[in-house]
Amino acid sequence: MQAAGRRNIRQPALKKPITISNHLNHQETRMETAVKAPYVAREADADGFIRYSEEENQVWRDLMAQQQPALPGRACQAYMDGLAKLKLPRDRIPQLAEVDAVLQETTGWRTAAVPALISFSRFFDLLANKAFPVATFIRRQEDFQYIQEPDIFHEIVGHCPLLTHPAFAAFNETYGKLGLAASKEERVFLARLYWFTVEFGLVGGQADERRIYGGGILSSPAETRYALSDAPEHRPFNIADVLRTPYRIDHIQPIYYVIDNMNSLFEIADTDIMSEVRRAMQKGLFAPHPSLNETGKNQKETL
Repeated sequence: MQAAGRRNIRQPALKKPITISNHLNHQETRMETAVKAPYVAREADADGFIRYSEEENQVWRDLMAQQQPALPGRACQAYMDGLAKLKLPRDRIPQLAEVDAVLQETTGWRTAAVPALISFSRFFDLLANKAFPVATFIRRQEDFQYIQEPDIFHEIVGHCPLLTHPAFAAFNETYGKLGLAASKEERVFLARLYWFTVEFGLVGGQADERRIYGGGILSSPAETRYALSDAPEHRPFNIADVLRTPYRIDHIQPIYYVIDNMNSLFEIADTDIMSEVRRAMQKGLFAPHPSLNETGKNQKETL
């Protein structure tokens, strides 16, 4: 779901779940803009195998070579542990069955191959049933540094390692169930919760202990380094504020919300999230961060 990392405020850009995490369309909540997806998901053969081309596998190799060195000391331990469990190949795009074998054994989750774009309802239904939507295409070389649609690299490398963690997995399941029952208007506000946690969340109360767990950051070498620097604001997680904070999908994030530890996601999932959503809807959005009104500055350079 982000969906995919990338996104905006012309109001919090809701992206339609894109496949890669689709993630609110960064996955209708990776959150999606109403532009026709330029990519088409790859389909498996009769044996359930997707035969990627050498060019596609080369993009995967290049992405892995660029991103992996940025992770130690920046990604949270739960992510690094999950990455070790998945044992993702560096020389080729993994088959979803390889990822599923680990997820099923650890938290009972699995991936679900989806088209480049899916509806909000489909996205929430998958999460509610412990299935993480993954679009099975990978970006082209010309989009190497930035692609608005979450691709298989974003979904698998950005999110799947943490789906081995019980709190992260439970939060996604709860989120899916809430989204299924929510109205269209409520889903727009719910999207911000996903954005500032699953996509762009940080963990660790003290600055020197702060680490990344958001997949939108972890699938972007540039943002992985930027997110823990002194440039952005780091705010303690407060669901009332998160739900009212605008964002842009095409800008580096000026604000990150920080949870105390990964088990904080259990606590968030146990709160009355929909009551918080309705209160946020009544109060309206905060004014956008000044950088979100600028054109040509702080643009996303890489996912």
